[in-house]
Amino acid sequence: MARWVAVTALAVAASIATTGVASAVPPPPPNPSDGEISAGQADANAKAGEVGQLANQLAAAESRLSQLQANVELKMEQANKALVDQQTAEDAATQAQADADAARRESDAAQQQIDGARKQLDGFIAGSYQQGSTMGSISAYLGSTSPKDLLARAQLLSSVSGSQLNGLELMEQAQADKSNKDSAARAALKVAQEKQAAAQEAKRSADTAQTAAVQAQQGQAAQNAQLEADKNKVEQALYEAQQRVAGLQGQRQRYDDWLAQKQREEEEQARQAALAAAKNNGGGSGKTGGGASAPPVTGSSSAIVERIIARAMAQLGLPYAWGGGNASGPTRGIRDGGVADSYGDYRKIGFDCSGLMIYAFAGVASLPHYSGYQYTAGRQVPLSQMRRGDMLFWGDASEGIHHVALYLGNGMMIEAPESGLTVRVAAVRYGGIMPYAARLVG
Repeated sequence: MARWVAVTALAVAASIATTGVASAVPPPPPNPSDGEISAGQADANAKAGEVGQLANQLAAAESRLSQLQANVELKMEQANKALVDQQTAEDAATQAQADADAARRESDAAQQQIDGARKQLDGFIAGSYQQGSTMGSISAYLGSTSPKDLLARAQLLSSVSGSQLNGLELMEQAQADKSNKDSAARAALKVAQEKQAAAQEAKRSADTAQTAAVQAQQGQAAQNAQLEADKNKVEQALYEAQQRVAGLQGQRQRYDDWLAQKQREEEEQARQAALAAAKNNGGGSGKTGGGASAPPVTGSSSAIVERIIARAMAQLGLPYAWGGGNASGPTRGIRDGGVADSYGDYRKIGFDCSGLMIYAFAGVASLPHYSGYQYTAGRQVPLSQMRRGDMLFWGDASEGIHHVALYLGNGMMIEAPESGLTVRVAAVRYGGIMPYAARLVG
């Protein structure tokens, strides 16, 4: 009857624990895979790299634009110089044209005077001969009464015509000087016109260079604007990619929170079950060291060792609880004022490392709840001779022992490792291991 009541209590306790806690845990939220998060992060990293490349390109483009702007300013100044030179050349050509025109007019006027004088001389000579005058007609020579008279008349005619001819020569000399001035003026005009043409060509070249520089500057400015737009676009894509990663990480965090809540639910269920089992077995109230001793174990050494290991293996998966565990099974952990408290060990039902050894060896040996004392509880054997069922320890001579585990053979052991973990099977760790194993059986 008592057994039936105990089993019923265990079932009721488990049912209450399951129902009461489970109702507080909502359905699991989405849990993005590591691949999805990694892909999102890789996409964000790629976008960040692209932003960096565009930023570098934009910086180079800005430098190029600055150079082109300086070149535009230079070409504008060169165009201004060409404009001034052109104006100067045009003014010089205008003056040269005026000088040439004046020289030509003087030359033409001198020529007209010569032509008039020549015409008058020709008319005088022709009239003298036609009128038969003593001055110019042939009759003046034919009517001479003596050679002396003929000579006198010829000298007079020659004197008159010679005087006119002398004046004509002077006029022709003046006309030659004016023609020379005209030629010099026309040569100066030609040079001025050539300079004017060169200045105009320089102005056209300067204008063309200025136009090309402005077009290059405008083209670079357009390229800069496009780069800036591309950079802004990729930055927006980067922001969106980062938001996606943050969203996935947020989903993962919410899932982890849910998982932790569910784990607390399962731990509470295990605690309720352990309490019910302890009560059913006649154990203590759940406080450390409160359980009843297990009945003595008899049989061969190998059988006893297998029973010890079986009891330890039956606790796989139970939570680590600092100060937890006695000969009757898992118990509530106790406060340590530090790490264990931060993990909530005082709320958990389970084992610490030495508590698991107490339970495993119950009925074989009564062990203290301290791994340092357990190290000397049995016969110490070198690690080279350790065998299945021996206890292994970690620590050092100055600080003491801080951990114990049960050796399973083949390099494996079972242990209650540390806060936040559960009873587990693991490979033997040789870092910091003590040089001897403790053997209680055999």
